[in-house]
Amino acid sequence: MAKDEFEQVRAERDPLRQAQRATELLALYQQRGVELARLRKEAIDRAAQELGMSYTAVAAKIGLSKGRITQIRQTAPPAERAFFGVGPVTVAVPLRRMDGRSAGVIAREDAASAEQLTALLTSLQLQVQQFHIPTDGEWTPSGDTVAICGPKSSHVTAEAIAADPHLAFEADDGRWTLRDKAAGKLLTSPMDQGSTSEDLAYLGRLPYRAGTLLVIAGIHALGSHGAVEYLASNLPDLYKTLGTQSFSAVVRCKVEDGKVLEAEAVWGPRTHT
Repeated sequence: MAKDEFEQVRAERDPLRQAQRATELLALYQQRGVELARLRKEAIDRAAQELGMSYTAVAAKIGLSKGRITQIRQTAPPAERAFFGVGPVTVAVPLRRMDGRSAGVIAREDAASAEQLTALLTSLQLQVQQFHIPTDGEWTPSGDTVAICGPKSSHVTAEAIAADPHLAFEADDGRWTLRDKAAGKLLTSPMDQGSTSEDLAYLGRLPYRAGTLLVIAGIHALGSHGAVEYLASNLPDLYKTLGTQSFSAVVRCKVEDGKVLEAEAVWGPRTHT
């Protein structure tokens, strides 16, 4: 009979490997503990709402005091935490080629988007790890991952977006556009029409190989910054409407001096059913 991960770490003889695996499992178990706390709070609220029970009655049924139930409801992570998975969450941004530099660089807007998203995830008690997508776009997402990356920068996000039943992200005369497949309507970025402060972004949770991938892809890097702000401002409602289903949306934003002034969905969100 195969040993579980915990027993494998206990039996590991290589001290460096043991320390590495113990660190990885500690992070995983901690995140699962936080998720269990979220699930418990949600279940307690559901029992009260769906079964018509008082919280005192719920407390008695599950073997906790009324005071402990109150504490759980006040301190457990919010339900919308599940929008991003269980954690740890990887935030992936692309390295971009720049003349005169052998190593890739991260666009300023992408860095700002990653920083804001990390702050949001941290506020939801999710552990965050950063990943830089190589300039060739070759990488393998694993676990709960958010990619702030368009199809031009990586074939991974291109493949994921290609599975969207509603929207296509494609080049049109050298400019990237979003196309509503059913209506045949093209959604173009204001930046490609002379604006310096407005952009569009694709936002979607998509099946990718054995898992799912949450994709934030501005037509330009500015759009990704606005999409993260849209997520941060609307997360409770998005989770209530979408849960953890696959979906897609188009977000329009206005950004000045690095600050998002407006961010709204101009298409969707629509679930993929």
